[in-house]
Parts: sequence; structure tokens; C-alpha cells
Amino acid sequence: GNAPPGVDPEAFSWFQTVDTDHSGFISVKELKQALVNNNWSSFNDETCLLMINMFDKTRSGRIDVHGFSALLRFIQQWRSLFQQHDRDHSGSISFSELQQAFSQMGYNLSPQFSQLLLARYAQHPPSPNPSIQLDRFIHICMQLQSLTDAFREKDTAVAGNVRLSYEDFLTMVVTRML
Repeated sequence: GNAPPGVDPEAFSWFQTVDTDHSGFISVKELKQALVNNNWSSFNDETCLLMINMFDKTRSGRIDVHGFSALLRFIQQWRSLFQQHDRDHSGSISFSELQQAFSQMGYNLSPQFSQLLLARYAQHPPSPNPSIQLDRFIHICMQLQSLTDAFREKDTAVAGNVRLSYEDFLTMVVTRML
């Protein structure tokens, strides 16, 4: 059939391929089977779930063709940014490339914090020179963006720090991370 109004025909065609159960929706499992990193590994389950949740307007745990089309545009934007910062064209982002990406995106993060993120999201088993694939890059950036938005809501004076109760902190993290 033809693509619905507002849906790119290529995205519609891919949607039909990815929708293996022909339900008219894409599940986390179907999305994971369709997305690959530069090294041909599948996207991480957590990242797929984050992306589905971001475009799932009905909170059903799956996305329709409109959500899928928007998701593809979103992934392409992140892929472009990833490739821009993968300066050695290795297909993954190293510590120095990640630091440069954060800086260019406006995050003033310490090398120690970037190293923590890299250690948390790098492929396992750990290597002497850890790096992250596209899916983990998207995951980190989505979480940074979400938590930064939450922080800014509390930092009304734009001072760069806020005073929170422990429960306020947990609420902020849990509502942004799940």
C-alpha cells in the first residue's frame, strides 16, 4: 500500500519490513532486530526501549508508523552527530571523541564523569581503550538531555546548582530515566 500522509515512503516501506508480526506496530523486539551499529551488532535492549518510549504516544510499549517515521529521523540525526565525532572513522567513539562531542553539545562535563559514562556504556569485556557504539551514544545523549532538562526545571535562577531533598532527587531521576 501507499504511505499514510506525513510518513516518508521509505520509512513506510521499512516499517512494513520491520513489523514482522504484521500488527501495525513496532515492538522493542522488532526494533532491536532492525537496528544495527557500525560493527553489525544489534542495538542494546535498553536503548531500544528508551526510543520506543520516546515515540510511543499511547504508552502501549510499541509505536505506529508515524512514531516509527519520527524515530528514524531521530536516529539519523544522532547517527550524523556520531559520525561527525567519530574522527578516526573506527565506527565507535573513544574517550577523547566523547569529550569533544559533549563539549560541542554544550555539556561542561569533567573528564572523570565522561570516563565514568564510557566505563558504564562501553562494550564488555572492557578493553584497554574503551569505546561506545552508536546505540550507547544515543542512550547516553538521551539520558543526559532528559536529566539536564529536569535539572533546569529546578535551577530557576540558572545558577548551575540546586538544592533538592533526597526524594526530590530520586523522583527527578526515576521519572526521567524510565
